[in-house]
Amino acid sequence: MTGSAAKGAESAGMQVVPDLDQRLAKFRRVEMPFHSSGLTAREVKLVEKLVDASRYLEEIYWRQIDPDGLTLYESLATSKNPKDEALRRYLWINASRFDLLDDDKPFVGETRMAPGRGFYPQTLTREQVEQYVKAHPEKKNEIYGSFTVVRWHGDKLEGLPYHIAYLSFLEPAAKDLREAAALSDDEAFANFLRLRADALLTDDYFKSNLAWLDLKNPKFDVIFAPDETYDDGLLGVKATYGAAVMIRNSEESSKLEMFQKYVADIQDALPLAPEDRPSKHGLETPMEVMDTPFRAGDLNHGYQAVADNLPNDPRVHEQKGSKKLFFKNFMDARVNYVVLPVAQHVMLRAQADKASGEGYLLATIMHEMSHGLGPAFARTSAGKVDIRESIGPAYSALEEAKADVVGMFGLQWLVDHDVLPKNKLEEYYASYVAGIFRTVRFGVAEAHGQAEMMEFNYLSERGAITRQSSGRYAIDYQRMPAGIKDLAKELLEIEATGDRARGENWFNKYGTMPPELQASLKSAAGVPVDVDPVFSFKESF
Repeated sequence: MTGSAAKGAESAGMQVVPDLDQRLAKFRRVEMPFHSSGLTAREVKLVEKLVDASRYLEEIYWRQIDPDGLTLYESLATSKNPKDEALRRYLWINASRFDLLDDDKPFVGETRMAPGRGFYPQTLTREQVEQYVKAHPEKKNEIYGSFTVVRWHGDKLEGLPYHIAYLSFLEPAAKDLREAAALSDDEAFANFLRLRADALLTDDYFKSNLAWLDLKNPKFDVIFAPDETYDDGLLGVKATYGAAVMIRNSEESSKLEMFQKYVADIQDALPLAPEDRPSKHGLETPMEVMDTPFRAGDLNHGYQAVADNLPNDPRVHEQKGSKKLFFKNFMDARVNYVVLPVAQHVMLRAQADKASGEGYLLATIMHEMSHGLGPAFARTSAGKVDIRESIGPAYSALEEAKADVVGMFGLQWLVDHDVLPKNKLEEYYASYVAGIFRTVRFGVAEAHGQAEMMEFNYLSERGAITRQSSGRYAIDYQRMPAGIKDLAKELLEIEATGDRARGENWFNKYGTMPPELQASLKSAAGVPVDVDPVFSFKESF
């Protein structure tokens, strides 16, 4: 997209979907202010330096997802044409020319999205990769690595390490992290920042991940790495860069201590063979509630995460565990503007009234905890294999579904063991189902939408969720526990065995939106699908 495109989409005669304004209306702009009161001048500078560093990851993310979309976005910066301004905003929301809410179909131009995005040659297929690696097994780690960009070099496939491919952005990002470390009064956090700066330039995040998990109630924290693989539709292994600058909410964080006590017990109770659920006793499970005044990269576009469980490295899970982070300002926005309003349109009124912010928060806490539960590796005929690699592109949806369902299994366990009150169980289930109706509106082009569409269909088949003559949906609270347990067993076993075909067949069976659900969701058409965060800091470009 060069030449005339630089004049703007309108003047260049580019094809833009006619309903762009309606698509924009599905995202509610929400202020996410930086509250500096109570911080010292030095601490404010620390936050600003972390924001500066994060902007470089934003630059990389666009190049991973849609380089041509970035060119178009930048070309529209000076246009005062309202249509160009609207297009620019929707490009920003998606970080690409492809609409997350429309199965990744283009909303500008006619180019279809390549499954491999910017990670692979545009026409490369999974079958070609598998055949090439079979003929050149010494290339497997290079091509399947999470931190390489795959390219043809003559007739050879090669994987260029991220730290080389994106060096021009990673070097200044590392410099900013080191300067932030010099501003920190928390030596452990400063040490982590220095280690993470080193990791950016080597692609070896192991040591810095361990240091990150060792932080004890940090006042400031960051997510700053290529972590998630949702956007790799070819092999499901390439990680995108994301960043979040976070300030601890001490009051809310203290409420999570109770959950940390039971992680190992819930792992032991899972409906899975003992050899596939390694003990969690003695492992770290830090949980933090954070206010998040700035995000970048994969945390800043499309689906707006309200929580995260990191790192994703199974070696770290085995040795130390993982950290659960909850973004309070994003959680509050999702619940107030999306989840509860959707429930009022789609669920029986009495059950919708049971859905609550507290219930949704607890389901989210258990979801993030459950990312760290179950098998650490797939047990295959070839030995111990990374689950992500074994399952392939379906992994992201499978893992999100596993976390949802195991999380609800865990909530039931906490109620059964008198940790949580029994009279709250219906509230928890109502909040979970309200969350399903919120998420399936994303469609199945997005991993969370795929996951919860499958959950809805399976639980409907089991009679735990039923459609009434009014078009509203009802929960059968008596059938829900058994349905959740059986679904948890299925998903955990798919991961434990690394059975790609079983996983793909399961989602093929349960992954399509029924017409009657589509009809019911139309009643919530006036409710936004998600929020579009507006930060106090300037956008990256």
